[in-house]
Amino acid sequence: MGNEKSSLNGIEIDEKAIEITDFWTQYSASVQNYNSQRVSIFISEPSLHYTASFGKPTPLERIAKNLMLHRHPCILKYISSWHKGSKFFLCTEEAKPLIQVIDAQNALQICVGLYNIACALVFLHEKALATHNNVCSSSIYITPEGCWKLGGFEYLCKFSEATATYYQKIRSYRYERATCPNEDINALIASENLASIDVYAFGVLAEDILKLKHADNIPALTEFREFCKENLQNSDPSLRCRLSSVLQHPFFTHDFIKIHGFLEELPLKNNEEKEVFFTNLVNDLRAFPEDVVAEQLGRSLLSRIVLLDQTAQVKFLPYVLKPRDENDDIGNSVFSTPVFKTYLIPRLLQMFCIRDVSIRLLLLLHFKSFVHTFQTDELKSQILPELLVGIKDTNDHLVCATLKALAEVVTILGAATVIGGKRAKLFTDGRPNKIKKQKENSTTCTIKNNDSDTIASINTNIIELRLPERPSPDGGEDKKESSFAFADEESTWSDWDAHDANVNSHQSNVQDTESVRPIPDMASVLDSPSSTTKSEANKYTKKIEMSDISELDIKHSKSLKSPVDEYDFFTDMEPVIKKTHVLHIQDEKGNTSASSRSIFDVNVSNTALQEFEDNDGWSEHLSDWDIEDNKELSF
Repeated sequence: MGNEKSSLNGIEIDEKAIEITDFWTQYSASVQNYNSQRVSIFISEPSLHYTASFGKPTPLERIAKNLMLHRHPCILKYISSWHKGSKFFLCTEEAKPLIQVIDAQNALQICVGLYNIACALVFLHEKALATHNNVCSSSIYITPEGCWKLGGFEYLCKFSEATATYYQKIRSYRYERATCPNEDINALIASENLASIDVYAFGVLAEDILKLKHADNIPALTEFREFCKENLQNSDPSLRCRLSSVLQHPFFTHDFIKIHGFLEELPLKNNEEKEVFFTNLVNDLRAFPEDVVAEQLGRSLLSRIVLLDQTAQVKFLPYVLKPRDENDDIGNSVFSTPVFKTYLIPRLLQMFCIRDVSIRLLLLLHFKSFVHTFQTDELKSQILPELLVGIKDTNDHLVCATLKALAEVVTILGAATVIGGKRAKLFTDGRPNKIKKQKENSTTCTIKNNDSDTIASINTNIIELRLPERPSPDGGEDKKESSFAFADEESTWSDWDAHDANVNSHQSNVQDTESVRPIPDMASVLDSPSSTTKSEANKYTKKIEMSDISELDIKHSKSLKSPVDEYDFFTDMEPVIKKTHVLHIQDEKGNTSASSRSIFDVNVSNTALQEFEDNDGWSEHLSDWDIEDNKELSF
């Protein structure tokens, strides 16, 4: 059965009860695991009245035992059970009693629900060889997806264990209207027709539920009501149809039920049947209200068996996983965006928690189509963490698809939320037309803010500032030319740097500052050219040291290191012109100056010197030079 050790960890039970009966109280609860699963909790205490009649186990303990033994898609799913003190706890899938939501059910939903209950009873009769003995609205529960589930298994009995005494004890606890007035248990046991007890109760249930409903495009609704009254509630048990035959009634064989049944029995179908079914399924579903389709078939349409079917992946799922906006063509998708958000998003949130590579790749393939239907909190707290797990996987295809999906999330949550870490503006818009336009606008704004005298001064400086037609030879430019040339060279390099992809994080601010800075006064430029040009040029000679790409982590990436100054290659390019050193010679009168002795020193005589001066040039008679004269000429 269960004990305290089998209780669920991290379970939080709501304070408000959903249903209170003579034997138990039902609550909603949540299990704090990776998916925060919602469940239903049934709590009971020993009943002295029931114990006196039946002894132990209690009704809720009997239900837990039978739900644990009898598993079927149309039977309430058992999760766990345990004792705590004098109380007994039963945990099942989340569900509400039918009587609380029956008023909101339309005829089509009721049709599918009754079909599920009939399938569950057929399973009990033909597979489990047991009878339910208490089929009524209080024994039926509805899941959040709208599926009807059979519960209330406290009176279930095996055919082999049925006795007249047992049925006599439970008669007062069963739904009175669902009990045949002329019920002869001994005759039913002898004829091995105990299943007719549930057939009669099912006929009463269907009549009660359908009596206030209109056809609503459900064929044979009126005929089925009459069938329930005349056949299923016949006083003679031998004249009642078996429930397996009831499922062949036209009320249960229309197109919607066929689609539902095919999806439930999909593993039993061959490839040809699947191909025909999924090829026509989109058009078949459009014949019914989309909210009913989403509520009743949403779980089946997104089941694992459908997602992994190759035919469904090509011909059906692209139309299901793409919600339709108001302006979209109805032929491109099955569900509108509001219906998609209401019924399919909760299912998708659960599917993203499944660590199956095939399921995840399929979801990521269509992620762009439905990512906008998630709420911001859902994307941030549920979808994003699961995507970040995907980029750590060893499967390259999964990592590639995950990164593409993250790009879609960035447009909604922003890069700061998705990437994390410190970021900086490392790129600028280098389009020429845009830069030119920004500079023109900045210059215009600056000029408008200045007075008329400043504008006139700026215009004069602009007219006077001219570049030479060609650069002078190396070492031949004068001081003014070098200043002008270097100033223009600086502006040229700054424009080129605007296109450099490896500029540091401060370049954008520098570029904006230079674009709005007024033209400096020419006198200040001429006075200190080197100090200005060096400081400005050094701003563009810094290089960013990027992080090691092998350590890249989309959530914990290392921030860029601070810019480091590199060697300034422009330092030696500044032209420097030195003055000519003049060497003084010693005359005969004793006036001394720095003299030198080298192989280039030449001694000339007074006569030769006089002859040179008279001829205004060098004499052709070099032999007349007196090399031993004490006079020296250095040049």
